[in-house]
Amino acid sequence: QVQLVESGGGVVQPGGSLRLSCAASEGTFSTYAMGWFRQAPGKERKFVASISWDSRRATYVDSVKGRFTISKDNAKRTVYLQMDSLKPEDPALYFCSRERWPNGLGTHASQFASWGQGTQVTVSS
Repeated sequence: QVQLVESGGGVVQPGGSLRLSCAASEGTFSTYAMGWFRQAPGKERKFVASISWDSRRATYVDSVKGRFTISKDNAKRTVYLQMDSLKPEDPALYFCSRERWPNGLGTHASQFASWGQGTQVTVSS
């Protein structure tokens, strides 16, 4: 079982940027896709972005396309989420997760396991 720890959240003004990191310890990292999800208070956890094991493919929810970029560094066992042009609808607790099976590229929470504890993103003027 991989252990995941997210960091990089904080408070930013609308239009600002944040870079989230998710470090993996133990378990296998390099042959699995990784994903970012977010959950606002009282809402269900929703898909944001995922990246294939070799970083050759990535997919995003429509609302963040062109603003967020997911990346993966297998040597550092870390996945990142660069968030630019943050909007008032982006605040949430952001989670990273490893996909259940190697070599996939999931877009639904049920396809992922080994969740981190989350990092809070707040957008406020």
